[in-house]
Amino acid sequence: MTIQTPVLNPNLVVITGGPGAGKTTLLRELERRGFCCVPEMAREIIREQVAANGDALPWADTVRYTELMLARSIACYRRHTPAHRLTFLDRGIPDVLCYAQIIDLDAVAKIRSACESYRYNSTVFVAPPWQEIYSTDEERKETFADAVKVYERMVQVYRQCGYELVELARVNVKQRAEFLLARVSRVRDERA
Repeated sequence: MTIQTPVLNPNLVVITGGPGAGKTTLLRELERRGFCCVPEMAREIIREQVAANGDALPWADTVRYTELMLARSIACYRRHTPAHRLTFLDRGIPDVLCYAQIIDLDAVAKIRSACESYRYNSTVFVAPPWQEIYSTDEERKETFADAVKVYERMVQVYRQCGYELVELARVNVKQRAEFLLARVSRVRDERA
């Protein structure tokens, strides 16, 4: 097996967490402020599969769904590398590893390898479960209890992948954006 040299893209900043924790709302606010933001691959895949009557879905062919998420996440990383300015992502490749672990997928070596090969900014922002804003929809079918379990596993996976996690406060979106931008600025200053 060929060892691939990791690719580091410090201007790619991941925002992760369990479902329904306000990530997409935060990304919309960051985009409104002029930042480049990349939407979640999982929702895109679900919409496409439903429209095409496909079965690569989290409630159908979970293996195929995982394969599509990994392929799309790697393609997204490559498409935005190098990132010459801050780019915020709704989830990263370690999210695929988290999902694979949740569904007890045996073959995760390829996903682990991708997590090691494609590196984001070392600081990852994580949105904690927030019951007051949590809701389900056609693409998000998990209960709030499931969302909490996903969050806990997500934190574990990102830490195992060597990322520093910064938890976002349960505050309004403008305050969340201010906190995130201040923290990103501080991290960049510390590393300069």
